[in-house]
Amino acid sequence: MYDLLLRHCRLLQTDQTIAEVDIAVEQGKISAIAPHLPGNAKITLDIHKHLVSPPFVESHLHLDSALTAGEPRWNQSGTLFEGIEIWRERKQNLSLEDVKQRAIATLKQQATQGVLFVRSHVDVSEASLTALQALLEIREAVKSWITLQIVAFPQDGFYGSSQTEILVEKALDLGADVVGGIPHYELTREDGVNSVHQIFALAQKYDRLIDIHCDEIDDEQSRFLEVVAACAIRSGLGSRVSASHTTAFGSYNNAYATKLMGFLQRTQINFIANPLINITLQGRTDTYPKRRGITRVKELWQQGLNVSFGHDCVQDPWYSFGRGNMLDVAFMGLHVCQMTGIAEIDACYDMITRNGAKTLNVEAEYGVEIGKPANLIVLDAKDRYDAICRRSTVCYVIAQGKLLARTEAPRPHWYGTAVC
Repeated sequence: MYDLLLRHCRLLQTDQTIAEVDIAVEQGKISAIAPHLPGNAKITLDIHKHLVSPPFVESHLHLDSALTAGEPRWNQSGTLFEGIEIWRERKQNLSLEDVKQRAIATLKQQATQGVLFVRSHVDVSEASLTALQALLEIREAVKSWITLQIVAFPQDGFYGSSQTEILVEKALDLGADVVGGIPHYELTREDGVNSVHQIFALAQKYDRLIDIHCDEIDDEQSRFLEVVAACAIRSGLGSRVSASHTTAFGSYNNAYATKLMGFLQRTQINFIANPLINITLQGRTDTYPKRRGITRVKELWQQGLNVSFGHDCVQDPWYSFGRGNMLDVAFMGLHVCQMTGIAEIDACYDMITRNGAKTLNVEAEYGVEIGKPANLIVLDAKDRYDAICRRSTVCYVIAQGKLLARTEAPRPHWYGTAVC
């Protein structure tokens, strides 16, 4: 007698092939996978040969600012820098309940759409650390159904004030999982370089992961990625390091980009692109032709580097849209990165699933395999292409062996002619 039994699944396996199987769950873990499992279960779901996949992974999000679009005003220029100014005003009025209410609502919205692993940056530039305290409480409150990682992120720069560096370290003391930074927004290039060195020092001191907002700008002279690469090589932290955005990489001349790519292959660091926000914020000061404003996703993938996708923003001062659906992110990604071959489309699906698990360093607990926690989703789709093409409904979400959410896929009725 299983706790949960899923019959007639089209399982996306670790080798990325699809097999028709049954999947059994006991005590929160996957206990059996086979074409025809005998026995019964407390709950049996007939999957009707829909696609069963590991859950979606949100590699880059800002929960503290989610659902604040238009507060206190709208971003009229659509630029990164106006967004930062608006958030500087809005965050003066943060309370624990304000942040918790919006963050929980966003996480629920994502979870019902198949996201069970989230990395959220949280602004630690304010002395009160209100947003951090709220997300630390939320991380504990949601741990039975979603895994939340928290990045200590100094939105105004490590050296934007005399207290920020102290606040980042305090955030790590309080329990933040990841050290963040924003070197391209420091007051000088020297400050930016120093901030990267300090991020690596703190990561080693506190045994934390690293995720840096890096070169999120159209300026081809913004080259902090090379500093991150050098620190990763010298420290040996490698796969524990993530570089988010790196949009300036798309503006580098090819001679420099080729040299840099060789260094990056030595590091094995992770890259996180945010297609929805990158295509919206970047290129704002261009006339024509306008840059796409996204990092070299296809080229990084072709070189074997780990690339994942994130939302970055869900209805906040930087991006007024976003509904928490990672298939929207992958759909935009394959367009702006021109990844429309079948292998490339499949790769974009991987960028919102297993590549994200690698970025978050949770591979040990991720995947639909015997003995692992039963975290999986069922999509109204046949395969990865179908899922992205139609942005298929996530019909079932199984979190730690329990049915978390169910959504009926829409079924249009065609009558052939107009009826009164």
